[in-house]
Amino acid sequence: MSESLLGGIGLTYLTVYHDPAGPDGVHGGCAHIHAITPEAYFGVSGEGAIELHDLEHGFRRQEIRKGTFVQFPPGTLHRSISTDNLEVVAVMGNGGLAERGDARIYFGRDVDETPGEYERLRDLVKTGRDGAIARRNASAVAYAALLGLWESDRDAYRAELARFFALHRKTLAAKEPSLRAVVEAGPVKVAEDALHNLSILGSDETIRHFETSATEAFAGSEVLGMCGALRQVGALREI
Repeated sequence: MSESLLGGIGLTYLTVYHDPAGPDGVHGGCAHIHAITPEAYFGVSGEGAIELHDLEHGFRRQEIRKGTFVQFPPGTLHRSISTDNLEVVAVMGNGGLAERGDARIYFGRDVDETPGEYERLRDLVKTGRDGAIARRNASAVAYAALLGLWESDRDAYRAELARFFALHRKTLAAKEPSLRAVVEAGPVKVAEDALHNLSILGSDETIRHFETSATEAFAGSEVLGMCGALRQVGALREI
């Protein structure tokens, strides 16, 4: 997990799942949502897209290639797609809080109503890449049905989004203390330090700051995530 990065952000190099294609013929990751964490992608190589859904705008698709920057707020269901080996730098608010529990994969209503089945599908990734792809495939089947609602019945589409969003918020409520601790230690502390430094301009009082530090660029071990293979900037070292 990212530590001591500017702004209390999380930073990850993401290689979006490309082969094999899912049951819908799409090369990509699991559709999922973050309840309180904003996210952004900066394209570094290849080509692809991100598909976004929310109650205000419905469905839209943003193409991504080298140099593309796209950001979206929490409460946005999204799926990463690779049309030509897409790689991006993913920037996440709240110190990468999404990787600490602020996320839920979309498997559809039937799975959501069977918690044990949701947990089984979510945890398939623990068996390795084949499990990660099987999890992606299960999400792709449900996601295709959601896209079908967008095309055929917008009211049903929005009702399904609202159901899924509300379920995710409800299930996160029990994690509120641990999630709050991450936010307070990350972006809240950064803001407090900045306000403190403003307040002491012209005085001899010591400013608050991060230590000068560095790490090898995205040198962490690879992790199989919801969108693809992840290499997170983790513990930094002083220089």
